[in-house]
Amino acid sequence: MDFPAKKLGFGLMRLPKSGDKIDIEQVKEMVDIYMDAGFTYFDTAWAYNGSEEAMREALVKRYPRQSFTVATKLSAWAGEKTREFSLKQFETSLKRTGAGYFDYYLLHNLGDSRTPLYEDFGLWDFVKEKKAKGEIRNFGFSFHSNAAALDKVLSAHPDVDFVQLQINYADWEDERVQSRLCYETARKYGIPVIVMEPVKGGLLADPPKSVADVFKKADPEASYASWAVRFAASLEGVAVVLSGMSTADQVRDNVAYMADFKPLDDAEKQVVAQARETLMSIPVIPCTGCNYCAEVCPEEIGILPTFNALNMFAMYNNKQFARAYENRQLFINKRNHADMCIKCGSCESVCPQHIDIREHLQRACSVLGPFDK
Repeated sequence: MDFPAKKLGFGLMRLPKSGDKIDIEQVKEMVDIYMDAGFTYFDTAWAYNGSEEAMREALVKRYPRQSFTVATKLSAWAGEKTREFSLKQFETSLKRTGAGYFDYYLLHNLGDSRTPLYEDFGLWDFVKEKKAKGEIRNFGFSFHSNAAALDKVLSAHPDVDFVQLQINYADWEDERVQSRLCYETARKYGIPVIVMEPVKGGLLADPPKSVADVFKKADPEASYASWAVRFAASLEGVAVVLSGMSTADQVRDNVAYMADFKPLDDAEKQVVAQARETLMSIPVIPCTGCNYCAEVCPEEIGILPTFNALNMFAMYNNKQFARAYENRQLFINKRNHADMCIKCGSCESVCPQHIDIREHLQRACSVLGPFDK
């Protein structure tokens, strides 16, 4: 299959807003900068509120259809969770974008309990049928889980045209995200990779000072985001690296170093490795994610999501990001907030790492704040 010659993709998930609506005029400016620099890959999704409509207004109505490529996604886990509702998403996306057809169409966010829905609703056959009709040029899926789960999906569907994975230098060796292991699994099957979250939701664009110092010493002029995006783009088999750009300045920075992309050389790879080691050396709660504590907690508190959020806050000093992560994971996993802890100590009695769980849960309440219901 053919991918764009230039590897930088424009992710339309974090578009600028005016009030509570997407600022179309700003998006037009961003699209123009991106297109003028010779880039063509735009990524959106049915589940991104207002994004597909913004694409229609800022891109589709203003440029010849053959001058750009469109990727969007179908979310079986959203809304009514039925086959009928899922199938309607395709027509809705066509109407919202006005694109006529999709160059790249993804089954969205496979992993854990979400994966079986795509089998149960016959959506793999659906996208193949759409491809045969020319309404989809290429199909794949985006994925958020571990490498073993990815291997099962790819072994069942080795005919996918591509897979979209979360890959960045911070998550490269992370035991939960398993960036490296997932990447290596895709490479084992020879499947082209689209990279999402190369800057980890923007966190790596403003890393901790100790990490920033590593990059500044190596190249005082390069942006922190450029190191993250180039790390992902330098991996063999990576076809496109998405950047969820929110400002015109972010677009200008990205196209400046990706217009004539040069993979990281050996010295630069060592810089990124040093930055990763520095990031990993920041003190965090030594939780291994065994979840024994959750099994015995009488109040069904989401201890692991809260610890992960506290560790994110310690590493990146971004309270908003950490709190949003905690709230989202508590909701998804149907667990209660730390403020419901009755301090019984059951969790600590089974913790292999001997963590002072009650103390950290109390700290989370004061540092991160209450649950957003």
